Parts: sequence; structure tokens; C-alpha cells
Amino acid sequence: MMHHASIRTADIFRAIAFYEQLGFQVCERFTAGVTLACWMEGLGGRIELLQIPEPRPAADAFNDEHYTGYYHLSFDLTETIDDLPNWLETLKAHFEHASSHSEQIHPLKILLEPIQQLIGDRVYEVAFIADADGLPLEFIRMMGQLKNC
Repeated sequence: MMHHASIRTADIFRAIAFYEQLGFQVCERFTAGVTLACWMEGLGGRIELLQIPEPRPAADAFNDEHYTGYYHLSFDLTETIDDLPNWLETLKAHFEHASSHSEQIHPLKILLEPIQQLIGDRVYEVAFIADADGLPLEFIRMMGQLKNC
């Protein structure tokens, strides 16, 4: 079982505010040397945020076809939603509203609008958004399974 996925961020408070909008909650705050850090739980998993001193912009993992390394986190919403496009529109409106009340939150950046994708014998709805530092996050929902002939 995976314990957590770690994300380096330029501004931990902005990153916390972003992930709280997705339903994550801070469950532990700590330091790693001089670095501010926390664990957050939500969407069936745990992430670790680490604030990096003197950060450089993140690589464009989503649009750079030559990028190598960790690509994205993926969240399976199959058990929690019925329609990915509607969920994403609601999330977009939620971020828009929250951004008008907080300098920490910006409007949601959608990297890929929901599409259907066949993976093996299953059909998924797939969408990508950018987190507070521009890192890609994938949201998937299984729509069904193809029948064997």
C-alpha cells in the first residue's frame, strides 16, 4: 500500500488552499529541516506538500512530450460521481467563487476537458487540471466495460 505522494510547492499555503478545494484536509503539519510540510488526506489517498525555498517553475509535464519523470497523480471518481463533465463544471464554479474571496486560490486551470478513453476493455471519462504550481492532476471515472463477442 502506498503511504503518500509527495509534491514540492512554491507556496505551501496556496497549495493547501488548492487541495482543500478538492476535498483534502490537513492531517499533520511538520517541518523537514527548514522546509514547511504537511500531510493532507482526501479522495482516497494522502499527499505530502513540501514548500521549497527559492523555487523554480515546475517543468511542463503535461505539454512537453519529451519530459521524463513522474507525470501526474490520478484520482478515480467512479464510486463518487455519476458524470465527470458535470463534476468538473461544478468544481470550476467552486474555484471561481473561492478565488473571489481569497488571494490564495486562483480560478481552476483545465489542461484537458473530459474525454472518453478506451483502456483495455473499459471505457473511462478522463480529465486533467493543474494544481496550484501547475502540476497535472488526472480525474477518471469508469463508464463501463466492453462485452466480449
